[in-house]
Amino acid sequence: RRKSISPHDGLGSNLVVQVKNDRVMRVVPLENEAVNECWLSDKDRFSYEGLNSPERLTRPMIRRGGALVETDWQTALEQVVAGLGRIRDQHGGASIGTLASPHATLEELYLAQKLTRGLDSDNIDFRLRQSDFTADRRRRGGSGGWPWLGMSIAEFAALDRVLIVGSFLRKDHPLLAQRLRQSIKKGAQVSVLHSAGESLLFTLANQRTVAPAMLPGALAEIVAAAATEGTALHPALADVDPGDIAKSIAASLRSGEGKGIFLGNFAQQHPQATQLHALAQALGELTGAKIGFLTESANSVGGYLARALPVDGGLNAQAMLGAAERAPCKAFILLHAEPELDGADPAAARAALAAAEFVVALSPFRPPAADDIDVALPISPFTETAGTFVNCEGRAQRFNSVALALGETRPAWKVLRVLGSMLDLPGFAYEDIEAVRRELVPAADIAARLSNATDVAIERPRSSVSGLERVTDVPIYFADPLVRRARSLQQTKDARPPAARASAATLSRLGLADGAAARLRQGNGEAVLKVSLDDGVPDGCVRVAAAHMSTRMLGPMFGPIAVEPA
Repeated sequence: RRKSISPHDGLGSNLVVQVKNDRVMRVVPLENEAVNECWLSDKDRFSYEGLNSPERLTRPMIRRGGALVETDWQTALEQVVAGLGRIRDQHGGASIGTLASPHATLEELYLAQKLTRGLDSDNIDFRLRQSDFTADRRRRGGSGGWPWLGMSIAEFAALDRVLIVGSFLRKDHPLLAQRLRQSIKKGAQVSVLHSAGESLLFTLANQRTVAPAMLPGALAEIVAAAATEGTALHPALADVDPGDIAKSIAASLRSGEGKGIFLGNFAQQHPQATQLHALAQALGELTGAKIGFLTESANSVGGYLARALPVDGGLNAQAMLGAAERAPCKAFILLHAEPELDGADPAAARAALAAAEFVVALSPFRPPAADDIDVALPISPFTETAGTFVNCEGRAQRFNSVALALGETRPAWKVLRVLGSMLDLPGFAYEDIEAVRRELVPAADIAARLSNATDVAIERPRSSVSGLERVTDVPIYFADPLVRRARSLQQTKDARPPAARASAATLSRLGLADGAAARLRQGNGEAVLKVSLDDGVPDGCVRVAAAHMSTRMLGPMFGPIAVEPA
């Protein structure tokens, strides 16, 4: 029985991992009232099965004769050093990009950015599903200003008025949803503004569902409704006419004492995420509510603290995975990332990796896009390494390995350390993980680096939308590489192959019936899916899940989509 921390959503649930013969056999909650209380989501409880998946990568692999073949560590590392060195010499360091998963440890993210910058590149990002990066240089707070929950988890649980914007809350953040459920029993009012109507298993004070393109406009209505007589409203919102639901949500927020406005995963992934942020801030100022982010992954806060993002003009994740004809990156370093399943645009990810001259994947698993990988290095999952996750409230939680490494797997921080040394980069002579940790932001200083303030100017929201729009969720058991390989979780309802879900009115206009087959197209990609009637989807929209092999041929998570009978 060994203690650990969940590597999945932003809560950072505390775990007891039960191990026999160095094989994880069971995971149960470790009680921590400040974080997960005595609870554990099924994702945290059963994802350990992925650790024993037949897809585990246990030996290094290199491309030889057009196929990946097993080799020894020295040969694989030498090939990585030669490949990255060749790209840097021929195209410059700025042609190298690193895509890191927000499920990587703080130490891994820190060394990944140090390695990337040592190669004269600022192209590194962990925000793989984000599509709006315009706020990167406009957050208040100098070297900090990184988004977070905006309060402690205990404060979140004590709120009596809450607005959730753009979140599949019960699936994305199951234990935060549980906290709200308990608050509602004590009289709290929770309102939801989203692009999909789903049961949250508790009674909502207000709920409005709109097409993704209309989400900023719907939030702007609430801002306008919250402006009392004599309050100056932003000029861009002068013509906004709030509807009854907007007025009801604004009244709810004005009436409370402990108030919070939270942007979920969907809002953060939205193409107008910065506008949603700016509008939420304006609403908070009008109602006295704090604003926060329901952070997507175990290290969505830690990635900022590790500086695993461009800070000096480098390319963000979207820019690195640009159109193949532009091919901004000639080489990629992938850290725990499977871009065609973990990215905002799987079609662009596939094209970028295919166009690259050299790709190295550091992963516990055999890469799904094996044809594009030149070297695959087996690194430890969270149970086989020491590390740190920084949760949504900015709490740094360290953990140690609970089992011996499988096969020839090595901790990623050690692999990155060796690569840095072999590339003759300065500052990689670490003797142990504590030496790495001494270079990280001290836990006591994290709070000072966090801020949800923004100075992005509010823009006039759209008043209408034309054409069919895609609504995209990332199902709970597709969300990261470990859960995608957990056998029990993959047998649940939430892991069924995605369907094309739409309202009766939308299906009627498309000439489709519930249960029929439909052909979906985005750009040059297409998929054939079963149609499912879902009146929780806004009219003029089709809901299609991401992060699944059956939808990886499609394009961006947001935007237009064409649907026709198959």
